[in-house]
Amino acid sequence: MALLLLVVALVSALTTMRLAIQVREVKVPDLRNKTPAEAKRLAELDGLAAQVDSNYYSATVPEGRVLSQTPVNGTLVRRGWDVRLALSLGPQRVTIPQVVGKSDRAAAISIAERGLQLSSTDKIQLSGAEDGQVIAQDPPANATDVSAPKISLLVAQSSSPQAFVMPDFIGQPLGGVTNTLQSAGFVIGKVTVAPPVSIPAPGNATTAAPQVVPPVASAIPTAAPLAASIVVSQDPAPGQKVLSGTAINFVVK
Repeated sequence: MALLLLVVALVSALTTMRLAIQVREVKVPDLRNKTPAEAKRLAELDGLAAQVDSNYYSATVPEGRVLSQTPVNGTLVRRGWDVRLALSLGPQRVTIPQVVGKSDRAAAISIAERGLQLSSTDKIQLSGAEDGQVIAQDPPANATDVSAPKISLLVAQSSSPQAFVMPDFIGQPLGGVTNTLQSAGFVIGKVTVAPPVSIPAPGNATTAAPQVVPPVASAIPTAAPLAASIVVSQDPAPGQKVLSGTAINFVVK
């Protein structure tokens, strides 16, 4: 008897839960061809919410009416569900402008002036094209079968300079270092001769005044560096990351 009562209680509980779930579920009404206000009112009668999230051209549905809905009508959903609506813009009456070859900024202005929207902008590295130049568009200029008032652009992007780890040139002849850097796309910056070393005079080193050998030159012109000079320091220092085209400065002796 106790087991029978337990089974009856379980069946009753499951039936109650199923009925409760069914009460909270409704079928999505057909909101197509309705105005946004009518669609929202019909959705609210079934405990649903409706909101417009997109617009498309249509030659069959009048402008301002619901063109499509998600979920579609007849779908079983819970109360409080959001139904997303797409409104009709009517037949296409806007001419798609030609923006290929323009800068991305000029293209955006041209698109906005015609009441269109910039859907997306993708960038690609392309040799021979200026940075920021539009190289492709979708839909193309003067297209007549456009579904939405949006234009996507493909824009050229300048290639990023290549980065290198600065090698150690200390102790190497300046001539060889110059050839190596220039072939790698770097620039030789300022080349300076190291200060001369003081030579103590004969006699008592603690009292005699040092004699200084005058320097022959304070700097070596970068256009004609001394190939036999030895690098004693460099800037940037060895191990630092530098971009191609960076000017490298040296102190030589």
